[in-house]
Amino acid sequence: MNYGITSYGTYLPAHRVSLADIGKTLNTNAGQGVRVAACFDEDSTTMGVAAAAAALTPGIAPSGLYFATTTPAYADKANATAIHAALGLPADTFAADLAGSARSGIAALLAAASAGGLAVLADMRIGRPGSADERGGGDGAAAFLFGTEPIAEIVARSALTTEFLDRWRDPRAATGEQWEERFGIEQYLPLVRRAAADALAEAGLDEADHVVLVSPNRTLAKRAATAVVGKLSTRNSPIGHAGTADIGLALATTLDQAEPGETVLVISAADGCDALVLRATERIVRARQSTPVAAQFEQGTPVPYTTYLNWRGLLDLEPPRRPEPDRVAAPPSARAARWKFAFTGSACGSCGLVHLPPARICKRCGAIDAMTEVSMAHREGTVTTFTVDRLAYSPAPPVVEAVVDFDDGGRYALEVADGAADRLAVGSRVRTTFRRLHSAEGVHNYFWKAQLL
Repeated sequence: MNYGITSYGTYLPAHRVSLADIGKTLNTNAGQGVRVAACFDEDSTTMGVAAAAAALTPGIAPSGLYFATTTPAYADKANATAIHAALGLPADTFAADLAGSARSGIAALLAAASAGGLAVLADMRIGRPGSADERGGGDGAAAFLFGTEPIAEIVARSALTTEFLDRWRDPRAATGEQWEERFGIEQYLPLVRRAAADALAEAGLDEADHVVLVSPNRTLAKRAATAVVGKLSTRNSPIGHAGTADIGLALATTLDQAEPGETVLVISAADGCDALVLRATERIVRARQSTPVAAQFEQGTPVPYTTYLNWRGLLDLEPPRRPEPDRVAAPPSARAARWKFAFTGSACGSCGLVHLPPARICKRCGAIDAMTEVSMAHREGTVTTFTVDRLAYSPAPPVVEAVVDFDDGGRYALEVADGAADRLAVGSRVRTTFRRLHSAEGVHNYFWKAQLL
């Protein structure tokens, strides 16, 4: 049984690198516009958590979680399990990675569609300084929940697979390679024509109301529009090529605007070609994501190009002369997994006091083992006091710590994300966001930070 999309969510990081800044720094013509850039404490896992949280309805657990990325934070270890933990999903919810190529994005969507699961697509695209990959790439995530009461139902699909060398990356390298683009276009165009025609024929359509066409081959994505049954207008990812998230962000942008009854032809040309035809239902009007992709794109703040290069390890600046953090140990992390990943505290059943971190004995009334779990993930609160630490170790000093009073009870001191030292004040409104505190010896220390609203 194929399920339809019941909800979706996207996440674009807060930072934008000006292409003009890239051109000025490298003394070249980098064009106009901006590049969406993940912060130093973000990766595909943290972005996936943010997108998935936006797609999920509290209290509803998917049958499975399928995480697609070409830039996993870990190899030889599942990254989907960290997303699973951060979302607070039950242990019997299946979670697995689909990693390695841009086609993993469509694979995650199809896997979730066949089982009524959650597809999470997230990637960080890194290119050599001044390269087309750097200028034309972007970091982001999208998530789609599938179920029986869809806002968009799948009415047809086709898939073609072929082997040729278009794009590749050595697993030990941060940046990828591409063969001469014309070769890729010659290989892909016949596949796009055939896959689109097959999917439309199965759906009984001459053409779709909306066309989404994505590919790691950027020139193909432009030229193939005229090959799609005469459709001259197609939608690509609004942030440039975003790896596995490419198809998710482009589809979400379309769902932000599609009306009931309209059809969407989705084409992904990567290591072959996949095509889906979706039809929006009457539910789409009231079930769109709260903040459209276009609005998320406009909300970004600038970051210097040199800072971005340092975040990606492409510019080796003098590190802070402070002791680096120790590697996180596995046993205490496992014992505190509900606290560490899902930010789960406890509320006293007798007096209602919220304890962060969780406790067995109430600090107010002394009740013992009368607690119930309460998650503070993605909760909002108010800053009561904060400090700016210019001496603590950080890849992007200063470190800002804020004491947050949460709206529904609970107080905790959290690091503030996205370099908000000059914008933070007592009384500022914040929400919690899943980030990396640090990485040491190949181990990532995930926890929650406060992010300005």
